Amino acid sequence: MNASENQPGQDASAAKIDRKVVGRVVSNKMNKTIAVEIERLVKHPRYGKYIRRTTKLLVHDEKNESRPGDTVAIAECRPLSRNKNWTLVSVMERASQS
Repeated sequence: MNASENQPGQDASAAKIDRKVVGRVVSNKMNKTIAVEIERLVKHPRYGKYIRRTTKLLVHDEKNESRPGDTVAIAECRPLSRNKNWTLVSVMERASQS
């Protein structure tokens, strides 16, 4: 019976989905936290036109290495605070200094 009880728990952990997205940093005014804007296209239900929608996520940046305007890769993680469930994976492209 122990083997059958362990199987469902093991399958659930093995089927964990890694969500990774790319976005643009809009703010780094918080300590070890950045605000990243994710853009997506959504088709209007009636008119069929594609509309640009944005979502702003709070992301954990342990080394405070990103700046506003940077393009970053982020991954979903365990809840780190009330609104912070994402962590910085890498800075893909730096923003210009001007």
